[in-house]
Amino acid sequence: MSAMPESLPPPPYAVSDLVTTAIPDDERLWVPQAPNIWFRPLFFNTVQGEWVNLLRVRRSGVLSRHRHPAPVHGYVIKGTWRYLEHNWIAKAGDYVFEPPGEVHTLTVDSDDEMITLFHVCGALIYFDDQHKACGYDDVHTKIEMCRRHFESVGLGADYVRQFVR
Repeated sequence: MSAMPESLPPPPYAVSDLVTTAIPDDERLWVPQAPNIWFRPLFFNTVQGEWVNLLRVRRSGVLSRHRHPAPVHGYVIKGTWRYLEHNWIAKAGDYVFEPPGEVHTLTVDSDDEMITLFHVCGALIYFDDQHKACGYDDVHTKIEMCRRHFESVGLGADYVRQFVR
């Protein structure tokens, strides 16, 4: 008797599974986003405009003021963070659901390393101190950041393709 159950072949246009080590030993897989802030790409969905990544921060301070036009899900793996506009602190083991629409300011209060898994649907729209939109990230800008970084560290720009579905 086989240990594996029999399976049916996938539909002809199905995409392949994606299995990868989330927290890698190779530092080149962490894409710099700002000083002391990196993200580790895990999944890019260019059809629905969403992505999953790990955010790693190694300094205290304000990271960004932003708004999401669609939901965001987070799971804190290590460290703590908060939004200036709320009275809660997200700590290791916490799940965070961010409904769309609110402008909030991501802040890390400790120099201890923070790592959070984020599933971002839509985009991040960045705001300056005068509450004016000043930039954005979406699945395409994130892919392009990865392409540039992976090229610069010798992995090749196409290294990012493995995360695109």
